[in-house]
Amino acid sequence: MAEENTTRIVMVGTVGIPVADQERALEFYVGTLGFEKRRDAPFGGGMRWIEVAPPGATTTVALTPPGTGTAPGVDTGIRFSTEDAEADHASLSERGADVGDILRFGEGVPPMFTVRDPDGNTLYIVGSA
Repeated sequence: MAEENTTRIVMVGTVGIPVADQERALEFYVGTLGFEKRRDAPFGGGMRWIEVAPPGATTTVALTPPGTGTAPGVDTGIRFSTEDAEADHASLSERGADVGDILRFGEGVPPMFTVRDPDGNTLYIVGSA
């Protein structure tokens, strides 16, 4: 009989981004990126558990407080999808966000660019192919 090598995991629920100031991070993710605040609850020792997400998304981003094991200012590896990388790049630039150049790698590869949050965490915005 073959051994089962699967779990009951069905989706990516939440990814964490380390931030030094949760209130400043919340303003960036909601005010600049246009995310929704999905959860803001107290937990252990006077800290807050804050989750944000793009409207309609099922996966959320937790804005993790200092002291959770990872310092702010990391390359998160997180890729957010957009229907129009050029328009989002222009819009974020106009709002003063720290954005990188739009990268184009050739046929079949979608345009993409980086954006850094106020703590220097790098995120990727990836357009349609």
